[in-house]
Amino acid sequence: MSCPSPADVLGRLAALKATPTLQLKQQWRELFGKEPPPFNRTYLQSRLAYRVQELAYGGLKPETRARLEALGEQLDGGNVVLRRIRADSRPLAGTRLIREWQGVEHTVTVLRDGFEYEGRPYQSLSAVARHITGTRWNGWVFFGLKSQGRGV
Repeated sequence: MSCPSPADVLGRLAALKATPTLQLKQQWRELFGKEPPPFNRTYLQSRLAYRVQELAYGGLKPETRARLEALGEQLDGGNVVLRRIRADSRPLAGTRLIREWQGVEHTVTVLRDGFEYEGRPYQSLSAVARHITGTRWNGWVFFGLKSQGRGV
């Protein structure tokens, strides 16, 4: 699959809706040069649509990229841990995570910059899980947001 010309873009974008998922994944390999992520069809379609347009019309200007980086820095306050967690994998602020542990139901509220449990703020889910169990836990695993051995 070659780099699309601007004249081909609309046809390519329209065709994405009817393209089988296996073919979307193949297009991903061709356009991104790597394996597709294990996300749903809608995600693949939207990213492929962007990539087709990016290749045909060009990407973001360096100034725009720099501005977005600066805005991201303001949002995460330079917190490297928050930056490593993909925004779309982190539960939205206000989400309640419920976990039963030894017959007791525990509820954690996701905050914009951390978590709240029993009225106390926590920087990480692991800290909450450690408070609940008294042992070290990966908080994402403890609350069922990821399985053992799988990346966030």
